[in-house]
Amino acid sequence: MNIEGIFAPIGTPFKDDGSIDREMYSMNLRKLAKTSLSGIVSLGSNGEFAMLSFEEKLDLVKATRKELPSNKMLLVGTGCESLRDTIKLTNDAAEAGADAALVIGPSFYKSDLSEAALQKHFEGVADKSQIPVMLYNMPRNTGINLSSKLVLKLSAHPNIVGVKDSSGNIVQISEIIASAPEGFSVFAGSGSFLFVTTIMGGKGGTLAVANVAPDFCAELYQVSKAGNIERGRQMQLDLLALNDAVTAGFGIGGMKAAMEIAGFFGGLPRPPIQPATAEIREKIHIMMDKLHLVGKYK
Repeated sequence: MNIEGIFAPIGTPFKDDGSIDREMYSMNLRKLAKTSLSGIVSLGSNGEFAMLSFEEKLDLVKATRKELPSNKMLLVGTGCESLRDTIKLTNDAAEAGADAALVIGPSFYKSDLSEAALQKHFEGVADKSQIPVMLYNMPRNTGINLSSKLVLKLSAHPNIVGVKDSSGNIVQISEIIASAPEGFSVFAGSGSFLFVTTIMGGKGGTLAVANVAPDFCAELYQVSKAGNIERGRQMQLDLLALNDAVTAGFGIGGMKAAMEIAGFFGGLPRPPIQPATAEIREKIHIMMDKLHLVGKYK
């Protein structure tokens, strides 16, 4: 399977009572489906997957596939703490219409999670998965980095087709690109290093900022892939502030505020995550105005 392009890890809007606002979720999907995105990631970090029950996760996968056109790929975050639960969620997601699984590794029992243990875990998922598996490296959240050495070992598995690397370590990302099998998709996990990942040979990205600037991110990928270095470099520089605001800077609340400013529906985060303050919203509004994104997707 060739996985390429820009994917938005769609946010999950919650109502005041803490339930998922499925109507607004579907509305956001329909809007995103009309953009230049290659697809959607359901149950990603920015979808607050860790806050969702197993039943809620499957309901969202089904809803996503229902609204997403067949020409848009659906990746689903299926990583759980145990191998057994990861395999079950992966195959349930496959039956609900997922094209591929994006699998973050376990992290709670860090002292037990050697590279050998992680290798067995990911290979165990891939062995049993009905759909291709893409690795997800998110050391900022998990506290565990999937090294280039480990990823390259795993890339030899016929059902492991790529990696989303959110580490920001471009040396590590470049090492994977240099030595992975042909067709193995290396994705930038943040809009902050999409340009350099692409010119090194990466195949795209799963980016929080693609929830608010989907066409901008898709264009940045395409011009970088085409070798338009000056245009790609300038677009990357222009995106840095907003990308930081909707990820490390202001977190989930900031991303949802930015979605609303762009014309999507953000909704509330699920507690204990807090919504963005009025001050944060104003800062994000100024950033988005500079990129002509205010109200663009109303």
